[in-house]
Amino acid sequence: MTIKQLSVFLENKTGRINEVTKILAKNNINMHAFSMAETTDFGILRLIVSDVDKAVNALREASFAVILTDVVCLSCPNVAGSLSAIMEKLATHDIFIEYMYAFAQGDEAHVIIRPNNLPRCLETLQQESCDVLDKDRL
Repeated sequence: MTIKQLSVFLENKTGRINEVTKILAKNNINMHAFSMAETTDFGILRLIVSDVDKAVNALREASFAVILTDVVCLSCPNVAGSLSAIMEKLATHDIFIEYMYAFAQGDEAHVIIRPNNLPRCLETLQQESCDVLDKDRL
């Protein structure tokens, strides 16, 4: 199963990330995870949020460029080597990870991955008994 990730394109100037967080807060939308990547001209804020449709509408109404992407969120123990074991399984099946980001809390870590082949990635994770999360388990 996949979850929806928002990618918000931001000009590289002071306050743009704050504008996004204010809009989300005003609309009672929680950010479960996020990652920021930048180039010289703009940044890409990738977000996993509590209400995707509401977030997309609110951000687009405020003139932000937003796209949706299917990603995989998996859970693994928050101990050394657990992510490495999962990455090894994916590499063995020739699954390339375009990007990933993670967050950990206590004994559990959640990893967001964008694989080159989403169906094969999900199939591999299922075959390997990995814990793939849906939006309700974030």
